[in-house]
Amino acid sequence: MKNFNFEEKKIVAEIKKHDAKRVLLQLPEGLKSEGPRLAKVIEKIGVLPLISGDPCYGACDIADFYSEHFKIDLIIHFGHTRIIRTEKIPTIYVTVQSTLKIKKALQASFSLLKNYQRIGLVTTVQHIQTLKFAKDLLVASGKTVLIGNSETLPFSGQIIGCDYGAVKSIANDVEAFLFIGGGRFHALGVALSTMKPTVIANPFDQEAYLLDDQVNKLLQQHWNSIQKAKKAELFGILVGLKLGQEKFEKALKIKKLIERKGKQTILLLINEIIPETLIEFPTIDAYINTACPRISIEAPIKFLKPVLTINEFKVLFGEYSWEDLIKKGLFGK
Repeated sequence: MKNFNFEEKKIVAEIKKHDAKRVLLQLPEGLKSEGPRLAKVIEKIGVLPLISGDPCYGACDIADFYSEHFKIDLIIHFGHTRIIRTEKIPTIYVTVQSTLKIKKALQASFSLLKNYQRIGLVTTVQHIQTLKFAKDLLVASGKTVLIGNSETLPFSGQIIGCDYGAVKSIANDVEAFLFIGGGRFHALGVALSTMKPTVIANPFDQEAYLLDDQVNKLLQQHWNSIQKAKKAELFGILVGLKLGQEKFEKALKIKKLIERKGKQTILLLINEIIPETLIEFPTIDAYINTACPRISIEAPIKFLKPVLTINEFKVLFGEYSWEDLIKKGLFGK
């Protein structure tokens, strides 16, 4: 795949270092098409490659649940950095950094940032190597640029779908954020976590976009979900089975809180939280999602019933106000 570095030499070296005989390749959506090519690279050194065809949502989603059964010696996980410290099977992370030039996309963002002097700069790991160039270009245009840090992620300015610490650490010191990368999900997370104007500089189409209408639309959808959940009598509490998403103890606490309010609950252990799965439980009126918050945040209207994040549940039962959720940057958790 053009525009990305899959670090084939590193892969081969790590396989030899671990003396692995069976290797599992785990790639997120958008990169899976490279799986067969990478498998051929591995086969050439006499190692059996297997490709995980399941969806992969991040570094919280390591495919070790079937790796033991197939006697996998090494997992090579693409597109993310490590967040799990206790993998059952040795796991190598390949960040798959982009090789795209970003100057044109950055220049396209200047007109959208013209009313802001202090800019926060942020990206995903695929574009982390571009931040210095981006900062220098913005400073040369007269801007003051800040790059924040997360307590859990390895790179300054790095965000993932459930960790916006890098933007929250500087949110009070900037007027707007510039996100470098493709798609809108991560940039929406920046905007929702800070309620600051957020611009995307997209190196894939060399364009720039201001997120404004999308943020307001998404907030309205989530407000509507909370209002609908107020009428629920039976709540399904979703417990994720992915290695980095399981919060069973938190689910038990939520169960007790709901039942104290006179409502009924049921615990659901689930690996893939998708509309097709939840539709099989027609008697459940609303769900509380204790797994990855992006499941609830990204597209609330795709579910037929409300699927609230943990903090939206706290709004529902009066621990937070809706205004607190927005102002304190708790929306994405």
